[in-house]
Formats: sequence, structure tokens, C-alpha cells
Amino acid sequence: MNRYRTRAVRIFIGLASIVTSLRTAATQQPAPTAASAQPASAQPTPQPPAPQAAAPTPQASTPPAPASAPATAPAVPPSTVDVRTFGAKGDGTTDDTAAFRAALASVAAKGGVVSVPVGDYLIKTHLEVPANVTVEGVWKSPTAKTQRSGTTLLAVEGAGAEAGPAFITLAAGATLKGVSVFYPDQKPEKPVMYPWCVAAAGENVAVIDCLLVNPYQGLDLAGKPSGRHYVRNLYGQPLRRGLSVDKCFDVGRIENVHFGPFWNWDEKTGIQTWQQQNGEAFIFARTDWEYVTNTFCFGYGVGYRLTKSADGSMNGNLDGIGADASHHAVVIDATQGPSLLISRGQFVSFTGDKPAHVVVAEAHAGVVQFQNCAFWGLANQVARIAGTGTVSFSNCNFADWAAATPAIDLSGGDLLVNGCVFQKPFPQAVLQNKAQSAIFTANRLAGPLTIDNPAKANLQAGLNVEKKPAAP
Repeated sequence: MNRYRTRAVRIFIGLASIVTSLRTAATQQPAPTAASAQPASAQPTPQPPAPQAAAPTPQASTPPAPASAPATAPAVPPSTVDVRTFGAKGDGTTDDTAAFRAALASVAAKGGVVSVPVGDYLIKTHLEVPANVTVEGVWKSPTAKTQRSGTTLLAVEGAGAEAGPAFITLAAGATLKGVSVFYPDQKPEKPVMYPWCVAAAGENVAVIDCLLVNPYQGLDLAGKPSGRHYVRNLYGQPLRRGLSVDKCFDVGRIENVHFGPFWNWDEKTGIQTWQQQNGEAFIFARTDWEYVTNTFCFGYGVGYRLTKSADGSMNGNLDGIGADASHHAVVIDATQGPSLLISRGQFVSFTGDKPAHVVVAEAHAGVVQFQNCAFWGLANQVARIAGTGTVSFSNCNFADWAAATPAIDLSGGDLLVNGCVFQKPFPQAVLQNKAQSAIFTANRLAGPLTIDNPAKANLQAGLNVEKKPAAP
């Protein structure tokens, strides 16, 4: 036990000696300075630099251009040019052809607009509008009977022949807008042949807000592929042909077109008889799903001809169309199989020998549907139908036809008449020759249902209502 106590005392004495040594060392350290008293993270206050002599002010100078930079910026093609800047006079006597061609060439590279102010511009040959270029006059909407007002181009080339360069040819993407075209040498007493007034030479062309006063032939969208053409607000009195479409393999659009007596309709000149015997307002051959909206013609032998070319025939929508004072409002030579839809039409045929509103030719094999249409005027018949196709009338009004003939003559194919109004107490139909079938349902009749069927076609008739006689 004593041995352990002695060892503890020795350890205690050693620790005390160590503590005493540490205290003595601490008292012998020098006093800390102000700088050394700061925390280790603190930085000393920076002292301002000694004053330096002022540097000389550099002289202003323009740095030299890099060796690769051009001396001048490249010229930017103008987007709009005025044809008068190129020398056009617009006085009706000076030949402005060269000025127009120069203006067109100036914007041909990138596209642009050739502006044509008010004036009468004599063009002794013809014009070719480059791709993506617009020729724009002052009209913002179509005009009628304004032969030499606003922006007027005077056409004189090509008299005596239908063939030849069009007066204005539109390349792909080109536009004719706000312009009137007048043929000063045209004669109402004896119409003079001319080539087409305006023709498409490519796709995506547009004709907007224009008046073709008195061309022999109006707008040609048939000579070259004309897909996605756009025609809006076109007026005029084309004498022989108004507008023709063919080779349109992608949807075309035609709206607000009015062909009527905007030049001359004086009976004494003979123009009425000539145009009613020879004129065709709208002609459609191969076009895939054409949209035709709000179009009208007056005084033509044929209002709308749907025909077939080497490229084919038409399908599409014709809505809000009309033909007045015609021999045949609608003539159907051929249509495509997917169907042709004609709706909200107004048809008036009374000129020439045995006028009929609708004539369907022997070669027709497609489907045509008339919906919500009105047929009126002193026509000999409402419709004469041949071929092997199908024609239907739905919710239509038949106002008048000759007492001695049936309203509808079916000589071939199939016929559907549903929900229509026959306003005369005359025979409604005859089924003869190659007629295959006919369905008459839910019609309102002014007299008894009278359908002659010498062809022994398959006839189904029912739910037709005869109008009651007026009360005494």
C-alpha cells in the first residue's frame, strides 16, 4: 500500500513542475503589435499608389478596314418599283412595252412588285411576268364598266387568231392585281379573235381584283400545269371563253368571279346573239378538288362546261354559282369518280333552241350531285341526262319547263330526286333508252306524279305529295 502511495505523490509532483514551466514561458513572450493582433483572415488596408506622370492623350484615328472587306456594300434589290421610273407614259398612245419589261426585269431576281399608277398603258406586244413578281394597279376591288379608268392596259397584239402568246403570261408564283385590260380594236358587230388575255405558265399564280373588259378569251389556267391557282374578284365580258382550267393536279381556288355585259350589250350590234351562240363562261377539265365559290355569268351559250381533256376531268365543289340568260346553264361531258358537288346554284336558261338548265352527255360515267339549287326561266326542260353515271337532285326547286315535255329526261344512267319542289303541273320525268334506275321520294308536286318509263328502268317512288287545289 505504501508503495502505491509513494508512486502517486511522484506523479503529482511531476505534473506540477510541467504547469510551472508553461506559465514561465508565457510571461517571457513579447507584446503583440497592432498588425499581429488582427485575425488571420483579415487583410491589411491597401495603400494608395505613388503618383505617376500623366500619359500623353492618344490622337483619334480610324482603324484601317480589313483587307478582306469589300469597298462598298452589295446593292439590295428593290422590293417595289414604279413602272414610270422606267419611262412608261400611260398616255394611251406611247408604246410602254419596253418600260414594263425593264421594270419587270429589275425585280426578277428575288421577286417584288411592279406598281402601275393610274393611266392607259399601250402594250403593242405582250408581257411576261417573272416568277414571284406582282404587277399591281390601283384597284382594291373589281370594277365594272370602267374601260379606261384606274390602271388600264391596252392590248392590241394577235388580232385574228386564237393561238399565240397571251397578252400577259404569269410565271410560277406571279400575280396580276388591281388592273383593267381593254382591247381598243375589238368590235361588237363582228367579234375579233385574240389569244388568251391572261395565261398561267406555272403553278401558284394569282389574279386578284381585275377587270378584263372585252377579251376574246379571258383567263387560261389550262395550257400549263396550274396547281394551287388562286383567282379572286375577277370581272369582265370575255366573248368566246371566260375562264378555263386543266392540268391542275393540286387544289385550285376560284371565288367571286362575274362575267357579264360590262362592255357592250346593244342588241343592234348583234353581240347578244353572237355570245349566246358561241360564248362559254367557265370550262373545267382535269382539276383535282377545285373550289369554285360565288361565281356568275350572264348571256353565254354555256355557263359551266365540265369536260374531259387528255389529262382527265374534274372533281370538286361548286358552291353559290349562277348562270343567267344562257342556252344551257350546266353542260357535263365528264367528271371524276369521286363526285362533283354543286350547291346553292341559280340557273336560268331560255335562249336558243330547246334550252335546258342541265345537259349530261353520253360519255359521262361519274357522279354529280345538285343540292339546294333553283332552276327557273322558260327552259324547255330542267335536265337532259345520258351516259352511265349518276345524277341527283336534293332540296331543289324546279320553277318552270315546257308543258309538252317532262322536266327531267333520263336516257341513261341513274337518277335520284329527293325533297324537291315541282312548281308546274306537268310531267316530272321520262325514263327511256338506256335509263337504269330512278328514285323519286318526298317531293312536293303541283300536279299528279307522272313518270313515263318506256325503258322499264327500276323505278322507286314514294312519299310524294301533290299540292291541294286552292279553296274556292
